[in-house]
Amino acid sequence: MPPGKGLENHTAVLGFVLLGFSDRSSLQGLYFTVLLTVYLMVLTGNGLIALITVVDSTLHSPMYFFLRNLSILEICYTSVTLPKMLVGFLMADGRISFLGCAAQLYFLVLLGSIECFILAAMAYDCYVAICDPLHYTLMMSRGLCIRLVVGSWVVVAPVQIGQTYQVFTLPFCASHDLHHFFCDVPPLLELACADTFWNQVMPYTIIVVFVILPFSLIILSYINIIRAILKIPSVLGRHKAFSTCSSHPGVVTLFYGSATVVYLKRRSRDSVDIDKYLALFYTIVTPMFNPLIYSLRNKEVRIALKRLLWTK
Repeated sequence: MPPGKGLENHTAVLGFVLLGFSDRSSLQGLYFTVLLTVYLMVLTGNGLIALITVVDSTLHSPMYFFLRNLSILEICYTSVTLPKMLVGFLMADGRISFLGCAAQLYFLVLLGSIECFILAAMAYDCYVAICDPLHYTLMMSRGLCIRLVVGSWVVVAPVQIGQTYQVFTLPFCASHDLHHFFCDVPPLLELACADTFWNQVMPYTIIVVFVILPFSLIILSYINIIRAILKIPSVLGRHKAFSTCSSHPGVVTLFYGSATVVYLKRRSRDSVDIDKYLALFYTIVTPMFNPLIYSLRNKEVRIALKRLLWTK
């Protein structure tokens, strides 16, 4: 139990206050402008990627099926936090209801966990395309792709309901100020007036299953991919094989890099601001860069975008 917090001090919680960057009042206008621009870029970029993978028949392959799901996921992911942040900057009001906070936490951890599985599925797709191209069509059937995506939702959704319920049934103390710009597990547990040991254990257990396990599968896939590419005799052949999935490692690095630092490092008062900026990175900046990475590094996507934007 945190020092100075007693069970006798807890109150019925009607809502929380997201402090965010309220201590920098002179920069609120700048933050609003920057984040609004980023949000519009996320919606436009990921929306275009999702659209072209539907309307362009040349992109009706497993890789682009997963990319479409990833793009839709990114739009939903940023929409969980960014609109509330923008309203907070505009109205100088960080209040959020108890149910609103619970919903925000649930969809944030739900969509983040599913993204880990989608990235793992994309890595497996690259692995099959390069390491076993003769059986690619058979192994990466449309039915398997759909089952992988649907299965991610079926597995993750009930577990994250349990985690959210576990957090929001805790008694909270008199202070309802969250030192964050969205409702997340670590800052919420800091406000609890009860022993939070098991509440702290559960997120780490979930991280192992929903984050580290998919990441391990991604690493394993790329170890085999690199081995297969190095065995290709011609330089042109190696370059063509590498370009097949060169965009995916960049997205994985952006997402996992910042998220891992936030959730696995020890949280302290001195690192609160750093945690906020890192959280901004993986919840907002990464979804903004994903469509740029795929459109700039992928020739098929660039051609499809040109057909969509310049077709009369």
